[in-house]
Amino acid sequence: MKMPEQKWTFLLSGGGTGGHVYPAIAIADALRERIPDAVIRFAGSPERIEWKAVPKAGYGISPIWISGVQRRLTLSNLLVPVKLLVSLFQSLVIIRRLRPHAVICTGGYVSGPVGFMAGLLGVPLFLQEQNGYPGVTTRLLARFARKIYLAFAGADEWLQKSKDKLRLTGNPTRRDIVASFEGELTEMPYGMEKGRRTLLVLGGSGGAKAINDTVVAHLKRMHDDMQLQVLWQCGPAYYEKLKAETDPERWPRVHLTPFIDDMAAAYKAADVVFARAGAGTCTELLIAGKPSILMPSPHVAGNHQFHNAADMVGLGASIMMEDDEGPQVMADFLNDIFVEKGRMGKMQAAAREAAKPKAAQLVATDILNTIIPLYPPKR
Repeated sequence: MKMPEQKWTFLLSGGGTGGHVYPAIAIADALRERIPDAVIRFAGSPERIEWKAVPKAGYGISPIWISGVQRRLTLSNLLVPVKLLVSLFQSLVIIRRLRPHAVICTGGYVSGPVGFMAGLLGVPLFLQEQNGYPGVTTRLLARFARKIYLAFAGADEWLQKSKDKLRLTGNPTRRDIVASFEGELTEMPYGMEKGRRTLLVLGGSGGAKAINDTVVAHLKRMHDDMQLQVLWQCGPAYYEKLKAETDPERWPRVHLTPFIDDMAAAYKAADVVFARAGAGTCTELLIAGKPSILMPSPHVAGNHQFHNAADMVGLGASIMMEDDEGPQVMADFLNDIFVEKGRMGKMQAAAREAAKPKAAQLVATDILNTIIPLYPPKR
């Protein structure tokens, strides 16, 4: 597509979950740091998280009508072909009107039509993949992309046909979030005791039954035998039941909460983290430099949390176990980290070494270095 002389302009697309949206926002922030007067716009679904998150971050967003295929027969499935055609037309209109110098897609269904239309029109396309196993959108769009930025080295196994385009940058994270992990913790959250070994339990914003069940199974050993304190984010749906089972008089060092607002403080307070293996969580664990026991969710597309966890284990920063193993082995794993000489220090060092807190800046710089030669200034 022939480009007129104009301000540098970028179209970003990524949605459906925060794991796709927030890396896109981080890249947008990094582009704006380098080119303050750049025109930056997003494309996303009015029904998903991006419709609120993107404007809150200070960017405009245009609607794309798209959704995935449900596993059961629904009206939504019958509309998928119609939505696909409409989304392709919407993407064409957005790109024609905006005339971006580059399109950047970070995954989710909404990235499919936007990235495909960018490739069809000859607009430089860049992909960012958060997981150890690339999502279907990344795999389908890889042939059109100029560069593909990976959060985990293991993802390259699934993109061998595009290996010359791959760049290992880490997962883009906004500067303010990275900064929040820096410095020492001045006050322990939730009234916890400073200096006592601390386990942080995370089940995601909604909680995870398998993680909660595992903690319940090992609570006596962790609390009474190992003398740990536990900061336990159990999820709103599980809070009342678990609250009734964790009487503070019996379990004074168990700090149960449905949700944690200050995640940076929680990470700083923790010695070890027990969590699912979403891309965002894995990125935070590395930036925070925390050893972890990961229980990947088996209920996500492509089993990508398993691949994320496997990459974290390969780095030496984590131990992995599956849902049905947790009630049997979790406390043994935890005890090994605390007791085995040098184990915790090695896992901390491995996490910090693998962390890439400047991933967004690396991606933005590489995109600009790639496209600037394509649009020489007119004389």
